[in-house]
Amino acid sequence: MAKKKNKQLSIKEEVLFLLLKIGLIVFLFLVLFWGVFGIYRCKDQSMSPALKYGDLVVFYRLQKEYQISDVVVVKKEGTTQTRRIIAKAGDEVDITKEGLKINGYLQQEKEIYVETLPFVGGIDFPIKLKEKEYFVLGDCRSDAEDSRVYGAIKQNEIQGSVITFLRRRGF
Repeated sequence: MAKKKNKQLSIKEEVLFLLLKIGLIVFLFLVLFWGVFGIYRCKDQSMSPALKYGDLVVFYRLQKEYQISDVVVVKKEGTTQTRRIIAKAGDEVDITKEGLKINGYLQQEKEIYVETLPFVGGIDFPIKLKEKEYFVLGDCRSDAEDSRVYGAIKQNEIQGSVITFLRRRGF
């Protein structure tokens, strides 16, 4: 009878140990996705064709230096959105009827299929970016609310750099 009790305790201990392992894995997963990585669901077509409505974006929160053409997750005026960095600190951005000019040079962006025009009622151009400021635009420039409307963004408004995405439509 003593052997049977030990065996039952052993099974209970194994189950508790298994639950502890599962709890630890869930805890580590939550820490990773709260502190290191983030997930965002695209809510508009402003980054089409690169990102489309419904896509899940995984971004890296710990990056603090961003490069031109990086796709980032931005939190501006209470809304979260994905945008592409087109200029950084020290650059001068001008948008005219000719198109997008950075530091006086007309830009030819291979990922962009629509004209880049200023918004009526948006910010005044040209704009010189200060330290830790970025100018961001959506890839679908006709539909995007971006730096043409609200101006340059601060580095602390960037949530992270997009590392991958998952097409998620029709679910």
